[in-house]
Amino acid sequence: MSARGGRLLAAVVAAQVGTQIGAFALPALLPAYMARWSLGSADAGWLVGIFYAGYVVSVPVLLALTDRVAARRVYLLGAGLTAAAHLGFALLADGFWSGLACRALAGVGWAGAYMPGLKILADRFEGDRQARAVSWHAAGVGAASALSFGVAGGIAAFAGPDAAFLFAGFAALFALLVAACGFPGSQPSGPAAPRRLFDFRPVFRNRRAMGWIAGYAVHTWEMAAVRAWGVTFLAATFADGAGPGPTFVFTVAGIVGILCSLAGNEAAIRLGRRGLVTVAMTGGAVVALVIGWVAPDRPWLAAGLVILWLGLAYLDSSALTAGTVQAADRELRGATMGLHSMAGYAGGLVGPIGVGLALDLASAHPDIAWWVGFAHLAPVGLLGLLLVRRLGGPEPGRRSQ
Repeated sequence: MSARGGRLLAAVVAAQVGTQIGAFALPALLPAYMARWSLGSADAGWLVGIFYAGYVVSVPVLLALTDRVAARRVYLLGAGLTAAAHLGFALLADGFWSGLACRALAGVGWAGAYMPGLKILADRFEGDRQARAVSWHAAGVGAASALSFGVAGGIAAFAGPDAAFLFAGFAALFALLVAACGFPGSQPSGPAAPRRLFDFRPVFRNRRAMGWIAGYAVHTWEMAAVRAWGVTFLAATFADGAGPGPTFVFTVAGIVGILCSLAGNEAAIRLGRRGLVTVAMTGGAVVALVIGWVAPDRPWLAAGLVILWLGLAYLDSSALTAGTVQAADRELRGATMGLHSMAGYAGGLVGPIGVGLALDLASAHPDIAWWVGFAHLAPVGLLGLLLVRRLGGPEPGRRSQ
């Protein structure tokens, strides 16, 4: 990778860390907000899940625009909205509905930052360099996601929950500055196919891309559910004071996930993405089936299984995204990545809400509530695996696995 390419990669990753560092402050502090605002499990699920809804409704517009204008412009908008959302949550939100509005705005902001930032890299690297750039991008986002839990928990412990969101808002303003100074202001040269701006029909006709998109939707469904409810599950498990702090465990899980994402991408380059996805999704389904049954009264086992589950979720994260990027037609890359991201975060909306609803339905039977909450994710994950294997097709340069 050239020095110029390295500087661009470093700038994009640094900006993504700034925009993402506060994204999971709410899941990290969810038990406190459930008590503070008298929220039921379904309400809490909506409060977390609406972030993904804001993302889903805006990402087709914002990312499709990157096929027409410099992605830097879209990114600046996204980072600005992210900052406004976090600062609003800290200074204005005082209950479910105001919190819901701020979280939805945060989802819109992330729609303007996540995939547009990735597209900047995808447009300027090719082949294995592109796959590695995607992997480092995923690692940076994953690092921020992991640190988000520990940072929010640590700040809240010393200065209160509002301070955690203030920090997140200023971090997003830092990302805005990095993007303004370090991102390219022009589109890369390349073929452009004339089409209407939000016409995704050519993307739907790309069978290989749709296979990876379907897999990513299920992947994000599962990962969002774990991220939304992992700290709350651990807090319930550690209720008697046994075991480490929940946000600490989840930070460790996120760091393990980053290492799994990097290792998974390198393994996918050498061994094939579909095989890696098979291992990750099958393993995740097994953990989903057992964690709510065997771990609620065993704190250390719960911590170990949460770390394993998040590691498996991260294992195929960059491989699924790289599969979509490489299957996309170059002139439709922005639209393809937009559909990829929209489908994924639609799954992210359903995951936290689904677990919350399941917990409420099983509230009369607390001994199996967490099993009901998590076990339904197993068939969802296996369905995603089936779609990847049937639609994704053989990878370029490889025999079908």
